[in-house]
Amino acid sequence: MQFIKNFFSSIVITFIGLGVGIYLYPDNIAATVYSILILSLLEISLSFDNAVINAKTLATMSEFWQKMFMIIGMPIAVFGMRLIFPILLVSMTSSLGFVDVIKLATTNPGQYQVILETSMPLICSFGGAFLLMVFLNFFLSDNENTHWIKIIENNILIRKIKDYDGGYIVFAIIIGFFVTLYSPQETQGKIALAFFLGVIIHEVLGILTSIFNKPQLNTTNIAKNGLIGFIYLEVIDASFSFDGVIGAFAISTNIIIIMIGLGIGAMFVRSLTILFLKNKTLSKYIYLEHGAHYAIGFLAIILICKMFIHVPEWFSGSIGILILAISFVHSMVDNKKETR
Repeated sequence: MQFIKNFFSSIVITFIGLGVGIYLYPDNIAATVYSILILSLLEISLSFDNAVINAKTLATMSEFWQKMFMIIGMPIAVFGMRLIFPILLVSMTSSLGFVDVIKLATTNPGQYQVILETSMPLICSFGGAFLLMVFLNFFLSDNENTHWIKIIENNILIRKIKDYDGGYIVFAIIIGFFVTLYSPQETQGKIALAFFLGVIIHEVLGILTSIFNKPQLNTTNIAKNGLIGFIYLEVIDASFSFDGVIGAFAISTNIIIIMIGLGIGAMFVRSLTILFLKNKTLSKYIYLEHGAHYAIGFLAIILICKMFIHVPEWFSGSIGILILAISFVHSMVDNKKETR
């Protein structure tokens, strides 16, 4: 009963989504239902660590903005990030107009997939850079008191870097330089622009926070201003949605089915976020936040690697869940030690 209560809205959206899919494509109901459910599971597996990060950020926001994240953020997540955003990216990185891309997505999804995959280096460069900033900012700026893997998080070198406030930015710029250097010569300019746009957007959110709140440019304080925190969560969601949108085409080339399936998955991720928030999961399991940021770091690396080599979508989701599972178990072990 508790599960149904926590995930009631997600379950309702699932049945509505399945109903819409069956109504639109009644010729092969079994295939439609199967595709939607598999796409939902794909989205949940790829974005499970996103729920942890969302819960951490929402915990510092007011109740009003928490509700806004669920009410307004949900349509943005489903229609904006998983339908309009990929179409907009294809339009920006091709010679096609926005309306032309919509027609292509609905009438010739195979060609739409090809164009979307052609745009992947730029998408991966931007998304990889933004997630890399989230990862580096946490471990080289935010993370002061609790350390999970001390040899990595609290060694002499890391402590020295932490003494310099912009250390994580320097790391990101160095990585961006090498990513650009080893990219195909004809796309180096666009790759560099996309990468540093990801870095800049992360820092702009911090600057806006310093204007509205306190003059500190770290991830935790970004959340303390409601509007900026909301924007931050949506950009994070966009970065996490890249893999799901591209991987979805391995299951279905129907853009409507993809949107329904990924939308249902996104709804369950939102429900997980609220569950983590209500149960104060991050305070109970102290290494879960660290595990989520390590998963983000790996996802950033995977997105950057995808610019040069093929990385299967199942690996992207599996590595995140595995790291979170390990951090969860380790937190439970430490909690039992403290209660003895």
